[in-house]
Amino acid sequence: MLAYAAEQACKVDGSSIYLSATPPQEMQRLVRLGKLPHARVPVRFHGHPLPIPQHLNMPSVLTCLKRGSMPRSLIQNLRKSLNRKAQIFLFVSRIAHIEGLLVLLRRSFPGVVIEGTSSKDSFRAEKVTAFRNRIISLLVTTTILERGVTVPRSDVFILDADSGLFDEASLVQMAGRAGRSKDDPDGHVVFASPQWSRSQRGAIAQIRTMNIIAHRQGYISKGGAI
Repeated sequence: MLAYAAEQACKVDGSSIYLSATPPQEMQRLVRLGKLPHARVPVRFHGHPLPIPQHLNMPSVLTCLKRGSMPRSLIQNLRKSLNRKAQIFLFVSRIAHIEGLLVLLRRSFPGVVIEGTSSKDSFRAEKVTAFRNRIISLLVTTTILERGVTVPRSDVFILDADSGLFDEASLVQMAGRAGRSKDDPDGHVVFASPQWSRSQRGAIAQIRTMNIIAHRQGYISKGGAI
């Protein structure tokens, strides 16, 4: 409906300009073929590389919930983020997993304010505000917060990153919550899953490509992994 409205509002001799961090595959194909004029912005305003996601091999969330425990490797990585005073986005693929994860996380990190939210949460806006204001330290959420939310000094953990519900575009969007602030441009991003999927590989390749382009064009002003 939005695309239709935009098309109808455009003058006959007008131009339509699409802006996206994750263009559809068909649009990317047309760009590669030289059939779609484009401008690429490969770097953020602060001139640092985009954080490259790291893969953490761990059981599925469902398995963790059935066992009643989280793997030590995940707990250690979360603790590193908490120790550096980062705000943690912890993305899950299913709303049904949020409450169970909250129980396990609060047991592992007593004293840390941990909350969960989703599209079904009537207090979602209040929780996001509290998260942004550093009242909440760790927020378990779905892809409802994959875009449009900027929280300074953020780290991102994506559980079940191999889920079919997470395509390449959504993984890039979720990873993009980290490193947005000039005061903390090197945020930490973790893809946690038992399998290494094509979408994960594609998302990392896409992020690396943007960093390489930015480096070659002289946009990256500080050192960092590309």
